[in-house]
Amino acid sequence: MLDRITAFFQRIGQAVGRGIGLLVAWLVWPFMAAHGWYGRRHWMVKGPILALLVILVGLYGYFIWQTQIWSGFNPNFVESYRWSERTVPAGQELPAAASTGDAAAATTSATRQCQSSALVDASADLIDMNVNQNAWISSMLLYRLGFFGIDWDHTPFLDNKASFQRGVHQAVRRTSAELVDTLGRVRGTSGINSNLQDARGNLQFDEYSWYFGLDPFGFKTPSPAYYRTATEKLRAFNADLTSCNATFDTRADNLIQFVDRIANDLGGTAAILRERSENNSAGWFDTRADDRFWFAYGQLYGYYAVLSGAGADFSQVIRERNLGPLWAEMLARFRSALRVQPAIVSNGSEDGLIMPSHLAVMGFHTLMVRSNLVEVRSVLDR
Repeated sequence: MLDRITAFFQRIGQAVGRGIGLLVAWLVWPFMAAHGWYGRRHWMVKGPILALLVILVGLYGYFIWQTQIWSGFNPNFVESYRWSERTVPAGQELPAAASTGDAAAATTSATRQCQSSALVDASADLIDMNVNQNAWISSMLLYRLGFFGIDWDHTPFLDNKASFQRGVHQAVRRTSAELVDTLGRVRGTSGINSNLQDARGNLQFDEYSWYFGLDPFGFKTPSPAYYRTATEKLRAFNADLTSCNATFDTRADNLIQFVDRIANDLGGTAAILRERSENNSAGWFDTRADDRFWFAYGQLYGYYAVLSGAGADFSQVIRERNLGPLWAEMLARFRSALRVQPAIVSNGSEDGLIMPSHLAVMGFHTLMVRSNLVEVRSVLDR
């Protein structure tokens, strides 16, 4: 009896070994055939092929490096701004410097200066991180070509950074729209600021555009160039605001609308996370789970910076409405969400022991942030 059991497991081992051998042979055969064909060619054929392979290896090496190195990534980067030390809301005139009796000092004190916008600074720096400190992955040639024709977003690797960048960009794009429509003008009595209008237009540009495209056919300006221009326009607006030549309207109703739009945006993301978590619980083998997770993470990363800046810009409104503790609680919820950084994103069942549901965790944090935003809105609307 023992001999038969031993023989049975031996046959299973041999079958597995043969299967692995066939798989390896199937994978290696094209390379062996290509090597044999290459060895019989003249150097005039070998040279261009070798040069093409060297270029291809170099491009893939650069692409892999860019997707794995996240320069400037720091969920706590807003702390370096020290916005809590600001005492004047955005757009309002700063107190004149104390007189020293010196003529030059008197001239300086007579020069009007207004408070710049913290949320505009945050938006510009987020774009700078995406396209200057890092390569914009979504428009890179090898990202557009995919993995042997398969979209990188449908694979479990090399797409996390691209999804994160698009999430951050979504937050900045929504912020730019609110700056143009409400925050950067006095409603009904002033025109649209040209710098903000240009910034919004550039941020709406296609996220996947490379130097050349097929639809429409021809040469194009790549996406990062538009986003860099948007950064310049946002900084130009803040420079005008500092010299009191632009408007930033810090009324409570503007803050209500801004918070409401962000809450709606996050609500849509939470719905996407819930749908993927409920209908595709394949654990580590769900190849789209990482895209959904890192897009939501990037969105929260961006909105955390923007709303931290908004807290400084609308400091007077927050103080008058006694929103300080509630606003601090909301930002703390953002920080809790940004501490979730799994090495491998898993979309298992919510009660799974081995493969957890990171999408459900991120969806929970997103909904909690949204709940805090709704509560802030309700207090402002009283």
